[in-house]
Amino acid sequence: MKIVAAKKILKMNDQLAAENHAALEAAGVFALNVVGSPGAGKTTLLEALFAQLKGRLRPGVIEGDIAGSIDAERMETIGVPVVQINTDGACHLDAHMVAAAGKELDLREIDLLAIENVGNLVCTSGFDLGEHLRIVVLSTSEGDDKAVKYPAIFQGSQALVITKIDLLPYLNFDAQRITADVKRLAPEAAVFQVSAVRGDGIAEVADWLAEKCGRRAR
Repeated sequence: MKIVAAKKILKMNDQLAAENHAALEAAGVFALNVVGSPGAGKTTLLEALFAQLKGRLRPGVIEGDIAGSIDAERMETIGVPVVQINTDGACHLDAHMVAAAGKELDLREIDLLAIENVGNLVCTSGFDLGEHLRIVVLSTSEGDDKAVKYPAIFQGSQALVITKIDLLPYLNFDAQRITADVKRLAPEAAVFQVSAVRGDGIAEVADWLAEKCGRRAR
């Protein structure tokens, strides 16, 4: 019997992630790993951000899903270059998948590459993709206890985007609680509250991303 240790698999992933990062740097592309539960509003958030960033940053997307291409089709509809990854059951993207998908994009035409990970708050925390930063998208309908229940994903992220704040009047969601919990895990993390359908808070997230990218429209 041959046993392959999980540490070896993760080490191989990290090595390839470093290669991904170097390739993105060489191409002048800033990569964002977008994680969150199914239905958190990741795709809707990206659509709103790209509209806000139009003329400032040229976006591209890698969509990760177990099956289907619904989100990728939404990106195509708004004219954003996109590659779909179907993991066929895997609950996360890894650096190898992203490397393969990246070859299908013309990185010369992209400033900001958003990697929309498979909807999951557990598996996605352990795999570096070569991104520059990671954000967690959490909807108000999911509850305010997720940082306590799933600390690793929040601890390893640079921002929390609380979505669907237009639903706050109808939900028992404490934004102060989740913000305090995240700040304990990641003191430097930025926290945003948005409603993508109404546009609330989108400009603030877009400005933050543009600053992180370190450039404006050419």
